[in-house]
Amino acid sequence: MVKVLFVCLGNICRSPMAEAIFRDKVKKENLQHIISTDSAGTGNWHIGNSPHEGTLDILGEHQINCENIIARQVEEKDLQDFNYIIAMDASNLGNLHRLKGFKESGEVFRLLDLMNDLSIEDVPDPYFTGNFVEVYDLVDKGCEKLLSYIKKKESLSI
Repeated sequence: MVKVLFVCLGNICRSPMAEAIFRDKVKKENLQHIISTDSAGTGNWHIGNSPHEGTLDILGEHQINCENIIARQVEEKDLQDFNYIIAMDASNLGNLHRLKGFKESGEVFRLLDLMNDLSIEDVPDPYFTGNFVEVYDLVDKGCEKLLSYIKKKESLSI
């Protein structure tokens, strides 16, 4: 099983959005038996909470299922358990690298690192900007690129 973890700050906006979008894309390609996805935050403020209302609304508009997504904090063991750990911004990436005993077993990078045609490198945090539409568009395109990258890297086909 190829395991993908999306990471943001509080795990209520960007990373659960990415988890739901990526899971939807994986399911549409009938790869859910090969690729699993999860999300977590580097902070502990929202542990146990559902995704932010703005995230729920935008996912609902696009008919993307986000059931069973509950905020949690990233743990050291995640760094060994997941093949791909995808940070939403440079700060999240830095927080991952500062985890005690940081030893990842897979690849760790930002979602937008796969998109060379953008003028930004980080997915903005809609918790502060309020712009869930912009974040959805970036995450959707990023997840599309990520799925293509993983399929090629892991030699997966439909």
